[in-house]
Amino acid sequence: MKKQTTLISAGRDKKWTQGLVNPPVSRASTVVFNSVKEMKLATANRHDKTLFYGRRGTQTHFAFQEAMNQIEGGEGCALYPCGTAAISGALLSFLQQGDHLLMVDTAYEPTRNLCDMLLKRYGISTTYYDPLIGAGICDLIQANTKVIFLESPGSLTMEVQDAPAIVAAARQANHDIVVMLDNTWASPLNFSPFEFDIDISIQAATKYIVGHSDVMLGTATANKRCWDQLRENSYLLGQCTSPDDIYLAMRGIRTLGVRLAQHQKNALEVAHWLMQHDDVDHVRHPALASCPGHEFFKRDFQGSCGLFSFVMKGGNSQALTALLDGMQHFKMGYSWGGYESLIMGVNGVDKLRTATQWQATGTLIRVHIGLEDTADLLADLAAGLARFKAEL
Repeated sequence: MKKQTTLISAGRDKKWTQGLVNPPVSRASTVVFNSVKEMKLATANRHDKTLFYGRRGTQTHFAFQEAMNQIEGGEGCALYPCGTAAISGALLSFLQQGDHLLMVDTAYEPTRNLCDMLLKRYGISTTYYDPLIGAGICDLIQANTKVIFLESPGSLTMEVQDAPAIVAAARQANHDIVVMLDNTWASPLNFSPFEFDIDISIQAATKYIVGHSDVMLGTATANKRCWDQLRENSYLLGQCTSPDDIYLAMRGIRTLGVRLAQHQKNALEVAHWLMQHDDVDHVRHPALASCPGHEFFKRDFQGSCGLFSFVMKGGNSQALTALLDGMQHFKMGYSWGGYESLIMGVNGVDKLRTATQWQATGTLIRVHIGLEDTADLLADLAAGLARFKAEL
């Protein structure tokens, strides 16, 4: 089945929709039973999308979980109140005191903070690795390594990882190692983790799945060998979501394909324009040859999205402020994946990593290209880059 058709049909089983086009919003905390037998039966079947207690989910949640399984190809999908909760919930489900974690050096900053603060306090050690390490990761695997975590492309600097080589090295060293991927950039449409033997696919569904900058939501979809442990430990951690938010995420799934295609088109147009700009050193868009790991993107991905970065020739805090403060269509914000264009800048990217060296000396700008007319976005960027240069 084609992916766009899957997006439309996913989670549409009549037992959840009751014959309606969209699954109804079912709100619940307590589920009541009329007999001991009925209560025992629900308790025994609580793992199988049976109404048991509100935190386990309602028909609204079950429909969305089924949809995510159909789109991603997993065995089960755990739901969380945000993407960071999905990352922490997945890691805490498979790590305990004395374990070792291999974390990509270009991970989302809150993921790094989780490792350096919370996991360290729990007696879990973390080694950061070069995102381009590939099969060389075998040299970092220890006897107590339990999880290898990927984020591809990397946060801010956009390096694309050789996921098949990393997975192969992990399986050769110890088949029990759990390989996780933050797959938010690609979404379930542009990279299929389970086709590459990755165990858990994590989405900050806040971003492209919801797509309208109005819901916080995270998902972790697991293969068969990891699903039971992920499901039960996430439940023990108290993770649950609002059915109203899930309804909006389900609505977002239906248009994910057409939105993502337009984000990709607009972003590539802007990226090619930036490549020709005299004051831009290089563009870090996975679909362009100038991005580290581009060859893995060409081999493994089905497409791109609206998020990428570019590096200026030089820069300072005054120049960055001048660029950002005067933008008309690009606004500053700590998320992305909605229909609007966003921009942020970083001086000193080297401070965000420990295992690798950042070679570029200029300011890094990250943009999310939304669904506006690109002519307006290009004019906005042109004016911003002129303000940047004037402050150098």
